Amino acid sequence: MARRWTAAVTAVLAAVALACEGGAEGGRPPRPPDSPRPGLPSSIAALGDSITTGFGSCLVLAACQHNSWATGRSTRVDSLYRRLLEVNPAIRGNVRNVATNGARVGDLVAQARTAVRAEADYVTVLVGANDACRNRVEEMTEVATFRDRLDQALRVVREGRPRAQILVLSIPDLYRLWEVGHTEERVVRAWGNRICPTLLANATSTAEADRTRRSTFRARIDAYNRELSAACRAYGSRCRYDGGAVHRVRFSLDMVNHLDYFHPDVEGQRRLAEVAWRASGLARRAD
Repeated sequence: MARRWTAAVTAVLAAVALACEGGAEGGRPPRPPDSPRPGLPSSIAALGDSITTGFGSCLVLAACQHNSWATGRSTRVDSLYRRLLEVNPAIRGNVRNVATNGARVGDLVAQARTAVRAEADYVTVLVGANDACRNRVEEMTEVATFRDRLDQALRVVREGRPRAQILVLSIPDLYRLWEVGHTEERVVRAWGNRICPTLLANATSTAEADRTRRSTFRARIDAYNRELSAACRAYGSRCRYDGGAVHRVRFSLDMVNHLDYFHPDVEGQRRLAEVAWRASGLARRAD
């Protein structure tokens, strides 16, 4: 009798053990908490200009990567990197911000090479403001040149990291910034320090030459955005354009720093991160 009872208990314990090992995953062991999440990148590199370096968001006119919409660690900004970290702990520390203040599209090739050396799974691109923000309209990067340099940079990523995913963002609506700021004396005074002269010089002037210059600037940004979209489309399925989402952000003066009234402050960076996250499609993969 004792032997039969022992055998019965042993059988029950064995069944329980098998059930526990199988769990809800049909026999697969649970995924370690720091292992890569399928379908999500485990490293990220950000390419671009001073918007991506977080310039001016730390109360001084200097880069502040801590507040970058792409790679920053600030809880107030909640960057793409932080949002990815919440759903894929394997990305922790695998982040490179290679954007540089003043960068134009011609600087992207070198930045792309750095991203490739860093073995980035995910690459963000936000560039073009400095190609239009020149001293004179004649110095703005030609549209065909803009596209050629952009294609070169994307080719570097394709050849070096063929499985990497790319997010290309549209250029913010800088003309909108002139619209909301040119009636504010303190803003115009800050812009007088040679902030984007092709758009913001003589900010209060209604002279025909100044109106034409601003319109030309606005049209050039629109043309760059069309090329950003077309280049991403030509790249293929591993490149995603934001569909103009960043350009449609209705910037206010509360979203730019109060030193140059041009670069995003913490709130502006947070808004960019939010829009980029939605445009990336990563949130759906994280569900």
